[in-house]
Amino acid sequence: MKIKTDKIQAGKFEWFYRQTEIESDRTPVLFLHGLPAHSHTWQKIMSILADDNIPSIAPDWLGCGFSDKPSQRDFAYNAEAFIGALGELITALKLEKFYLVVQGFLGSVGIQYALQNSDQIEGLIILNSPITNDAKLPWVMKQMTLPLVGDMMTQDPLLVDRTLEKGSGFVIADEDLNILRKPFLQSSAVGRSLMTILKKLQLDKTTATIATGLSTWSKPTLIIWGSADKWLNIDEVKKLASTNAEITLVELPEAKHYPQEHWGSDVAKEIVQFFRRQVF
Repeated sequence: MKIKTDKIQAGKFEWFYRQTEIESDRTPVLFLHGLPAHSHTWQKIMSILADDNIPSIAPDWLGCGFSDKPSQRDFAYNAEAFIGALGELITALKLEKFYLVVQGFLGSVGIQYALQNSDQIEGLIILNSPITNDAKLPWVMKQMTLPLVGDMMTQDPLLVDRTLEKGSGFVIADEDLNILRKPFLQSSAVGRSLMTILKKLQLDKTTATIATGLSTWSKPTLIIWGSADKWLNIDEVKKLASTNAEITLVELPEAKHYPQEHWGSDVAKEIVQFFRRQVF
């Protein structure tokens, strides 16, 4: 399945995105990546969904991948700024209703958007993301926020390899790593943006908002969790899921923080089944 790449102007900024080239009247799926990845992380799952005639779009967040990397003077890089920019992108893409899939640190901003714009969301799918009050930034990312050390780390393209492979627990294919690290080889701006994003995540504040919101969320929700994740504990996620009948939790016992990288087929299968339950 061919996946096209394109750019689109949304507000003041230009976003890069990937989109499956299929003709379908089904409700589309919007994928939002975590750190330090970009939209390429969703390619395998997007292709599998396309085989089931489910269209999908995956943008690179501002400051990440091949999207614009504005200065802090022009973009605040906090949750409020990302939520507003995401809304502009969704308007530009003319998405009225969609399924939302999020993963990881920063991807969780998508959940905050969903909580504020539930009328647009047909269903919410969450892969390992900071959604409970105990979630903390792992040391491998925390280091990137430190003076001098963080500046050096975020200018090293190999941080992509080290972070993704440490988080997933498995080697990632060279052809994928070549694409994922490419933005770091093209410009120093992506490293500076990454450092700023990590500094401004405000996890204590955002996880409290997300946990409270999801406990009373009324839209169908699927949590697919790599339960071997050493960065985000599943115990509190189980408790959260048990508080709301709309939330279904599926565990992938051997998967870790980036389940889409090595368990893409399993993740896609769960998404397709979730999609069918809502449609039929």
